[in-house]
Amino acid sequence: MNSLEFLPTSVKEMKALGWDSVDVVLFSGDAYVDHPSFASAVLGRVLQSEGFRVAIVPQPGWQDDLRDFRKFGAPRLFFGVSAGAMDSMVNHYTAARRLRSDDAYTPGARHGARPDYPTIVYSKILRQLFPDTPILAGGIEASMRRLSHYDYWQDRLRPSLLMDCEASAILYGMGERTIVEIARRLSAGEKLSDMASLEQTVWRSSEGPGGLAQTARGEIAENDTDIILHPWDLCLRDKKSQAENFRHIEQQSNALRGKTLWQRHGQVWVRVNPMLPPMTTEEIDASFDLPYTRLPHPRYKGKRIPAYEMIRHSVNVHRGCFGGCSFCTISAHQGKFISSRSPRSVLREVEAVTRMPDFKGYLTDIGGPSANMYAMGGRDKERCAKCLRPSCLHPGVCPNLDTDHRPLLDLYNKVDAVRGVKKSFIGSGVRYDLSMHHTGIQEIDEANRRYNRELITRHVSGRLKVAPEHTSQEVLSLMRKPSFELYHEFSRIFDRTNREAGLRQQLIPYFISSHPGCRETDMAELAVETKDMNLHLEQVQDFTPTPMTLSTEIYYTGLHPYTLKPVWTATDPEAKKAQRKYFFWYDPKVRPDITRSLTRLHRPDLLSRLYPGLPPGAAFRRKPGRK
Repeated sequence: MNSLEFLPTSVKEMKALGWDSVDVVLFSGDAYVDHPSFASAVLGRVLQSEGFRVAIVPQPGWQDDLRDFRKFGAPRLFFGVSAGAMDSMVNHYTAARRLRSDDAYTPGARHGARPDYPTIVYSKILRQLFPDTPILAGGIEASMRRLSHYDYWQDRLRPSLLMDCEASAILYGMGERTIVEIARRLSAGEKLSDMASLEQTVWRSSEGPGGLAQTARGEIAENDTDIILHPWDLCLRDKKSQAENFRHIEQQSNALRGKTLWQRHGQVWVRVNPMLPPMTTEEIDASFDLPYTRLPHPRYKGKRIPAYEMIRHSVNVHRGCFGGCSFCTISAHQGKFISSRSPRSVLREVEAVTRMPDFKGYLTDIGGPSANMYAMGGRDKERCAKCLRPSCLHPGVCPNLDTDHRPLLDLYNKVDAVRGVKKSFIGSGVRYDLSMHHTGIQEIDEANRRYNRELITRHVSGRLKVAPEHTSQEVLSLMRKPSFELYHEFSRIFDRTNREAGLRQQLIPYFISSHPGCRETDMAELAVETKDMNLHLEQVQDFTPTPMTLSTEIYYTGLHPYTLKPVWTATDPEAKKAQRKYFFWYDPKVRPDITRSLTRLHRPDLLSRLYPGLPPGAAFRRKPGRK
């Protein structure tokens, strides 16, 4: 494909388009893939559709002569900087803080194409080179670090990212509408400093909110429009203050009509304006309907980009997630209110996928952040406007939530009817607590049962992955996940449906160890219960604290932000390792360690269930002839 069909990444490409300069330059820690799942492509295409000239600098060299930062010169309007689709520290390091050997968003999966904290590094370089040009930071890294936050990799509380980087402002969340608004106003001659009240943006300010004062002790203050949080220096000294702040941060992130949040950092105030209302169907369609090539830029000469390979034959049908899982950042970034594409827009993209030369008839995913929330939301929008619940599913499904799966079933049927589609699979996570919820409305309950049947019989590629996360009710409650009994029930539905359809498919559960509230005995019980279910676990992960999640705040402060009661958490590497081993109880190599641990914990009952019939010390013996 000709590079002229992409946004320019070099001066040569820019001049080939007949341009002498650009209005906006976007710097990204990811490779440039011109696809609606890659943010730099989305923002670039949205700005392009408004008539702006946009260039993209993917994975710029920051350790050389900085030619990547200089090549386009100063844009007419602003620079945009982003770490990419992931927080750079999650991208670079494992839960054990070990350096990863690959990068899914880099050609050839090559490690080292971006620095730690690219938002800070890129903006510092640009500020030195172009001191008078506005710099706007965005992406998940900037979004989740918009206020004081715990950084697991440095094991310390950090201030707002805006205090550490040279950006003029942060555009948090999904940025299409905000970046276009700023571009329009700058182009019309307005100053960036006049936009400090723009929704979904974060700013530095020399003054706090007018008409609302905070005591000298830094107590939280609130009125109808603003909340002053505990100041940064107090949070640094007092973990309880950080925990108290988080409750307000999470609630306002999930409010339909939020308040402005303020946090003082020394003599500087950080101002976080409320989220925009969720996108309308027309707005989200407009973003997805832009002329993406759906391909990596030709500069990569066909090198494999793993993140692209995962989604190249998939279609995203909505944004947002109202699940509110404690360890997840989706609602803090995309919001809990669902924005759904129209069937027309989805089918247009499906047809584009079928025209790809390597498409063999199989769509890998028709989904979203959670696969089965398409077209769902509150029946009474005024009740939603007053609600501050971070989850519509926990501790129980909200009675105001419309859980009707019929619009999604209709969409599946339309997708499957597209010429060239042999099969459409659901690769995104399915919330079975949503599809199994009993409303008492006969039509909806029957549609939801039908959804489960059709999902299992028509949209599973041999294995369906779901995420019960744990078996302990106490841990699941802290995770804001449903009881494990519901997984048992769904497993029975899955097995029965497979028998009736003559299928032999697998249900693959996903579990997390070392989550706040989880003790070693909880993991031993998880091992016993999953063993009894004939499961050898493979989809497992040690809990990784990431900025701006409830679980991370509990991990760091030791307190639950909503109750301020202590929550025990495994933070020591050895304690975390001791929990993780129970995932692999069936491996002879870990059997001796588990035997010692359960003996130490005085749980012979669990030991005998894991290894029935083993005489004392048998776990330590080697088989004859084995070295």
